[in-house]
Amino acid sequence: MARKSLRSLLPSYSFGRRGGSPESSPRPAPQQQRRRVSDDVIEKWVAAAEALVAKWDRDVGSAAVLFCDDHREEARAFLDAVGDLQRAMLSFVSGAGGVAAAESSHAALVSAQSMMQAAMRRLEKEFRRILTDNRYFCRDLKAVSVRSSSRLSASEDGDDSSVGRADDSAGEVENAAAVAVAMGDLRAIAETMVSAGYRKECVKVYKLLRKSVVDEELRRLKFDSLSPNSQVRKLDWAALEIKIRSWLSAAPAAFSTLFSGERILLEHVFAGCDSIRDAVFGEIANDAAVHFLRLPEAVAKSKRSRDKTARLLDLYDAVSELLPEVNSLFSFDSTSAVREQALASLSKLGETIRTTVADFEEALLKENSKFLFPGGGIHPLTRRAMDYIAVLADYKTSLAEIFDGSHTTANPLSPSISEPRQAGSEVARLLARLMLALNCKLDAKAAAYGDAALSHLFLANNFQYVANRARACSLSGVLGEEWAARHEGKARQHAEGYERAAWGKVAAAVPAREVAPGEARERMRAFSAGLEGACAAQEGWVVVDSRMREDVSAVVRGMILPAYRSFHERWRSTPEVATVARFSPEEVGVRIADLFAGSDDGPDPNSYSSYRIGHDSDSSRSDGSGSSRHSRSV
Repeated sequence: MARKSLRSLLPSYSFGRRGGSPESSPRPAPQQQRRRVSDDVIEKWVAAAEALVAKWDRDVGSAAVLFCDDHREEARAFLDAVGDLQRAMLSFVSGAGGVAAAESSHAALVSAQSMMQAAMRRLEKEFRRILTDNRYFCRDLKAVSVRSSSRLSASEDGDDSSVGRADDSAGEVENAAAVAVAMGDLRAIAETMVSAGYRKECVKVYKLLRKSVVDEELRRLKFDSLSPNSQVRKLDWAALEIKIRSWLSAAPAAFSTLFSGERILLEHVFAGCDSIRDAVFGEIANDAAVHFLRLPEAVAKSKRSRDKTARLLDLYDAVSELLPEVNSLFSFDSTSAVREQALASLSKLGETIRTTVADFEEALLKENSKFLFPGGGIHPLTRRAMDYIAVLADYKTSLAEIFDGSHTTANPLSPSISEPRQAGSEVARLLARLMLALNCKLDAKAAAYGDAALSHLFLANNFQYVANRARACSLSGVLGEEWAARHEGKARQHAEGYERAAWGKVAAAVPAREVAPGEARERMRAFSAGLEGACAAQEGWVVVDSRMREDVSAVVRGMILPAYRSFHERWRSTPEVATVARFSPEEVGVRIADLFAGSDDGPDPNSYSSYRIGHDSDSSRSDGSGSSRHSRSV
């Protein structure tokens, strides 16, 4: 995890007093001090501390900096002096060290307390300065972590190209060293101030500065501070979608870098003091994290719309992915509100998605428009339904969690539509049910054409479009290749039905046996009239899929041309028959070819137009192959 790699960069030492960190070298108990600390030693401690504290107290208002490379040894001595001064004060309070008079001890204690206050002023100033100068610890830690991980991976893979990155590596080392020094200084100062009883002052400075950094970093991530509950409902969808995209972009960095970095920084600066770490982290990050995680819930509570489904699923995915990080970072009681908000957002998103999908299914089942698409092309209902179902298929993993079986309800609106016996997941059953509802609607619309050939063509176009869209998205992967092949088979069956209904009479006009001249004349006249009528009737009819168009054209030519060519050759020299032969075989071939002419230019995904039978147009065409596949902004 990111937190582990970030934490591994931090120094394990504590820059401070002579004895090392409190954990590794605890101070002697007061009884031990009384046994072994003499008056001379105490006087030396106080004198040394007085000189050093007085020097830096005079510069407290100036630009003098104690914790810097130029004064590194003096900074260490200053911290040691504070520790010595504290031990001296304990001796004064206990009366140890051979102090003869209580009055003398009291005067010494007052003087030492004054020196301690001056020392704390200096340390507080240094603490604030280091925090201010290094506001972006989290960014630096993340950058160092990413580069270090990359170098380690390259080293493990035997990548020698790292030799050419010496300058970058040097810069990374320098940056990592600067971060480590600053954090070590902060930890040393915090340990000293807390040990001296100035915990409140130290924590106050830390909280004030780091909370402002958290707010600033969230703004930098383009997460604004609007109140979701009061303002989200007022936004139109275009404006709200912009905010959702910003949130989705900011979410990973907010938790894996910002909040994680703050937690790591706290754990280092206030090492060994769990109560401080937990309380301070809650005060720094709680409000910001809760506010950040509230936006998905507010979006889920806004007015429902199918257009929002993809974004709701994006938000659901994002919150699901954040949940382990949220539970890890905000694991203590004081930060339970963050965990609760994450779960509330996830729950509300799931509820809204289920309701929105149910609304779509209900609308699909209730759809009863009388609109018939001219020429039997792709019906707008087919396009809209497939756009939506394709979105659902692309989010099959999330939907599997949302529709986990406990939320499944039978559809009371259409008892005639039985639940398909799908062997797959709950998502597969849901999508199969939606597709079955769409197919039933298409069957009903086909019957409304009142022309068998056009009804078959309509179903061939729409079923082929469904199969193409299923293969172009994740739908065929959810429902299975067999399902897509079955729809292609239905399309082929209806294409054959169109061929028989539209061209059967024309083909039947050509006799399959030898006939007398009189009958041949009537057959030739019937063929010419039938061809003319078929071409006229089909002006404006469409075959959407380019491959289907080629197949249908080839079948129609095969039905008519060979037999007609033989028939025409047999009777063209007979005046009685030749006078009614209006078309040569070549002309018949041209008429059929022109009827199915089309262009393979790319379609306009926003257009419902298609290739037209008998009308060669290059404008606004779609081949139903899924090139108008939805984007994630549906």
